[in-house]
Amino acid sequence: MTTTKTNPGLVLVRYGELAIKGKNRFEFENALRRNIHKAANEIAPCTVTKTRGRMVVRPERRMERVARRLQEVFGIASVSPAYAAERKIESIAAIAAEELARALEAFPNPDPIRFRVSTRRADKRFPMTSQEMNVAVAESLGPAIEERLVIDLKNPELQLGIELREEAAYIFATRLPGPGGLPVGTLGRGICLLSGGIDSPVAAWMMMKRGCRVIYVSFHSAPFIGDSSKRKIEQLVRSLSRFQPKSRLYSVPFTDIQMAIRDHAPESYRTVLYRRQMQKIAARIARREKAGCLITGESLGQVASQTMENLTCIGAATSTPVMQPLIGFDKQETIDLAQKIGTFELSIIPEPDCCTVFMPSRPIIRGKLEECEAAEEGYGLPELIDNALANADRIDID
Repeated sequence: MTTTKTNPGLVLVRYGELAIKGKNRFEFENALRRNIHKAANEIAPCTVTKTRGRMVVRPERRMERVARRLQEVFGIASVSPAYAAERKIESIAAIAAEELARALEAFPNPDPIRFRVSTRRADKRFPMTSQEMNVAVAESLGPAIEERLVIDLKNPELQLGIELREEAAYIFATRLPGPGGLPVGTLGRGICLLSGGIDSPVAAWMMMKRGCRVIYVSFHSAPFIGDSSKRKIEQLVRSLSRFQPKSRLYSVPFTDIQMAIRDHAPESYRTVLYRRQMQKIAARIARREKAGCLITGESLGQVASQTMENLTCIGAATSTPVMQPLIGFDKQETIDLAQKIGTFELSIIPEPDCCTVFMPSRPIIRGKLEECEAAEEGYGLPELIDNALANADRIDID
């Protein structure tokens, strides 16, 4: 069996947390298979088959690029560009030699390379044990081992992996980490209140990692905030859409609500009241989208509106549960994660968000719910919320 036309290569996908699911495990696996197929097909047409504890992706071309793309699919523990061989020691040894030759190209330095063969015998009916396979394959590589490789079973620089399964043997020399977590869409939907800052995109990513499909809501304050702010939000959603097959963004006009609060409510409560109305609007969209929660990027004590008292006032605006995955993070932890997932550079583009409009000179630090509710009475906020929802734009991003 060669590694050209008859064996063009594949991507072996491993998943971790899904393996401990009980009777509903197949639902998680099927969702993961769909998400893998969607992501891989962005690079090249492919087929995805499920084997026990693994997914096997066979792209028509660009195997390495497909493998890197799958590093962004939640539910995947790791991936390996690999080649299939018949379940015979001769075929396995031949493919192993070719894969080792490719792997050695990444080591231009002539120094000795610490090396081992590692076999996983998923099919226990295979006549050789894992250790016997390790020895047999290593011995078949004789000249290469003598020239460049030094056997090191504990701390290898290069590890040639073999998985013996019922349908084939898979040989690989690279293991790329995946993001882990659960497949997007397996744990329901959430509505993320997306600002243009660093925090809320990271909060959305963290909820996706736990299997939540995220729908986004942003607010704009024309003419006080220009269209460039709206474009920045859309760019952030496009960046995050790498992690779920499709994304939806609601862009809600917020100026009339802010002006009403400015004209009728105590100045110190403005920011808290803005956020209460945002949560009321997001909760209405959650009902429309059959979403079970709201998602926000608050971190306790990070700014004046994020004290325990103010967060209590904001959360009480709706009965919809509010998930705050960053609540215990400090700013640097959030920045580090934003850089890792690729949203940081977009987030720091200097565009104001709508909460900067009519900012109070001295914001309340420890707001009281009864004062918030009293400050919302008598000037038609429910009607303004209805109007904002009626004029919201919906953008679907694939």
